[in-house]
Amino acid sequence: MKLSVQKMIAAAGAAVMLVSVAACGGNAGSTSTSDGKATITVWGWDGTLPDVAKSFMKANPNITVKVNNVGTSAETQLSLNNAIQAGKGAPDVSLMEYHSITQFAMSDTLEDLSDLAQGYGSFYQEGTWKSVQFDDKTYGLPLDSGPNALFYNKEVFDKAGVTEAPKTWAEYYEAAKKIHALGDNYYITSDAGDNNQSTTFMSLIAQAGGQPFKVNGEKVSIDLTGDKGTEKTVDYWQKMIDEGLINTKVTSWSDEWNRGLADGTLASLVIGAWMPGNLVSGAPAASGKFRIATTPQWSEGENVNSENGGSALVMVKGTPNKDAAWKFMEYAAHDAAGIKERVEGGAFPADRETLKEDYFLKGSDDLKKYFGGQDYVKVLAEAASQDIGDFQFLPFWSQVQNTFGDFVGKAYRGDEKLSKSVSDFQSSLIEYGKQQGFNVN
Repeated sequence: MKLSVQKMIAAAGAAVMLVSVAACGGNAGSTSTSDGKATITVWGWDGTLPDVAKSFMKANPNITVKVNNVGTSAETQLSLNNAIQAGKGAPDVSLMEYHSITQFAMSDTLEDLSDLAQGYGSFYQEGTWKSVQFDDKTYGLPLDSGPNALFYNKEVFDKAGVTEAPKTWAEYYEAAKKIHALGDNYYITSDAGDNNQSTTFMSLIAQAGGQPFKVNGEKVSIDLTGDKGTEKTVDYWQKMIDEGLINTKVTSWSDEWNRGLADGTLASLVIGAWMPGNLVSGAPAASGKFRIATTPQWSEGENVNSENGGSALVMVKGTPNKDAAWKFMEYAAHDAAGIKERVEGGAFPADRETLKEDYFLKGSDDLKKYFGGQDYVKVLAEAASQDIGDFQFLPFWSQVQNTFGDFVGKAYRGDEKLSKSVSDFQSSLIEYGKQQGFNVN
């Protein structure tokens, strides 16, 4: 559903508003000639895209692809908003994180790819395909994936008497007690309730079966206090906070966080499958000590997971080179050659077939060494094949990310209960949604 100008969605990190691409004008660097040649512009921060563009152009000499890295995910989204508002300079194709697709689709700024991508659903992993759908339409091709997995320091776990990776959250809780008994500075994990934790926290709600957000056109439902999956997640982590079993002072992605992972005082993480390379660079001293397992289940025997990150290629509405743009998108996200080039460059695949390919499953020698000789890729492939729920993102997800820590951080500091923090967070999101013109309940 296209929103009216009065109900456009606030841009991420800036006070600009999305306008219809019908007013967008030309796309940046996009040209076509009478002899069938075309030039398209692709925006994206992913380091594998330039090489994919080169190999694509060798196979398609009539199409020139210009890849521009205009910054991080948030910076790319902001630049795209600005270009659309200005009516010029937008790319033909853009990389976009899954959680941002809803807000752009609702404002009628993306091409509906449903006809072009008809029958593609079975090709992709369940979670990634669901992430490019809105209002029963397809708005992108999944490019990579971030299924959650448990990364744990086996040396510390063994020292604490935890000889197997926890299969359930109940076992994880028992492991947390044993690890903290090693010393006051030892914790099974850290969580300061900071903004960086928002995606992981929501992914844990999703894995618990939570569906706190529902979007139906301009009608938005926000229920962080009555949703059963959210309640289960909140109660569990409140217990971990109350018993002092997690480090609530170390913020994610900080130098202190990396040091804790390196020396074993932070003994595990539940995070996306894109994490291995970050561990190697951020905590090299832990080489040989870490292992990977699938995410603990709420009930023994379940096989449920959730997505924690990932992105897709989307086509900006109004591109004069739709055929060329789609051909590149297909090559990068659907063609076996394009996918292989990206995966060999370090990307985690979004499709099902690559998870079975030998070149993918053999992994990297350096990473295999880091994970103590484990066939780590096989575990991540298993994580990507698990069942995914029906978690939906709000059409103003940047507000979730940018204000999460303001509310939830209070609980992790011990100032109030997590249920109170989440309730206040809910109220703030409801108010914000109403201010943006949504019908929120």
